[in-house]
Amino acid sequence: MLLIKNGRITTMAKSDYPYGYILIDEGKIIDIGSIDNLDEDKLKQKQSIDILDANNNYIFPGFIDAHCHVGMWEDSVGFEGDDGNEMTDPVTPQLRAIDAVYHMDRAFIEAREAGITTVVTGPGSANVLGGQFAAIKTYGRRIEEMILKEPVAMKAAFGENPKTVYNEKRQMPMTRMATAALLRENLAKAVEYKKLLDDYNNNSEENDKPEYDIKMEALLKLINKEIPLKAHAHRADDILTAIRIAKEFDINITIEHCTEGYLIKDILMEEGVSACVGPLLTDRSKIELKNQSIKAPGILSKAGLNIAITTDHPCVPIQYLSLCAAMAVKEGMEETEALKSITINAAKITGIDDRVGSIEVGKDADIIILDGDPLSLKTKVLNTIINGVIVYERKGNETI
Repeated sequence: MLLIKNGRITTMAKSDYPYGYILIDEGKIIDIGSIDNLDEDKLKQKQSIDILDANNNYIFPGFIDAHCHVGMWEDSVGFEGDDGNEMTDPVTPQLRAIDAVYHMDRAFIEAREAGITTVVTGPGSANVLGGQFAAIKTYGRRIEEMILKEPVAMKAAFGENPKTVYNEKRQMPMTRMATAALLRENLAKAVEYKKLLDDYNNNSEENDKPEYDIKMEALLKLINKEIPLKAHAHRADDILTAIRIAKEFDINITIEHCTEGYLIKDILMEEGVSACVGPLLTDRSKIELKNQSIKAPGILSKAGLNIAITTDHPCVPIQYLSLCAAMAVKEGMEETEALKSITINAAKITGIDDRVGSIEVGKDADIIILDGDPLSLKTKVLNTIINGVIVYERKGNETI
């Protein structure tokens, strides 16, 4: 059991505690409250307990990057460590991020040092259907110990990236029409595959079992609304195409990057979609980024959209997630909304808010202690706790 006491607790839920405590057991939060209500002596009499004194520092839920590629493109390695894009087939829904994540990559250490406890990581945007994202903790001896939810989403890509990759190969898709057509074709096949399976399961004597198809099996979770389509789309027209196709097949969708989303914010509100916005601290490296703006998160959140801010690591290094949120505040986003965008809103958008994103009884004990405002450049992370275990501790200028 771990007791964190004497901290300024911001829960990102209903109640905050200017001077409070958090009690953790078996990796879960079992109690939160004001320090006035803590009977520490009585607690010690019941069982063995470790105590972490926050010394009036700031306590927040661990940060979450809702869209990145941590471990898929290894730090400082190059091609040998680049495992995020299988550029041999534009339709690869059967690929799983967990089979490519290098769990010992330095980026995970830097994430923990920056207070990031969960990353939603997966394939890149070379393919129309790129594969399955996973939500993983940033600490573990192996990937199996890090998984929070897998799969958490199915990656799709619209616009410039699949066009560029397959134009070089002189094969479909070389146009936006072809990207949409390939996606529709495979979603339609998945719907038919599901029907054949359902018919067989309902009456195996009258119906044949369909031949196993690994691609269609992967798409079943999308068709069954167990996971959303994670749709890479920068330009407004690509965002709208993604929404159009999602409505045609009655699947859930989140818009990833959403670069020009602020130009169609009224439509996004009408459609009720959520977005992972970013990367924000990059140059306009390609044509579809010409309208990229650091003001976008503020515009979208003020319009009422539920958004997360993302680094899209390695586009922006993972440790600068809170810096991206701070820059959004500088350019008009409300501070509370910016903090939500890397905690509870990020969790809600990715469907993991039952376990992370806020400090609440019953949730995973993913907690960070900081020496100041989390959106200040001067602030340092003092402790990072994942599943109730202290996985990072800062002492002076040294870390252990």
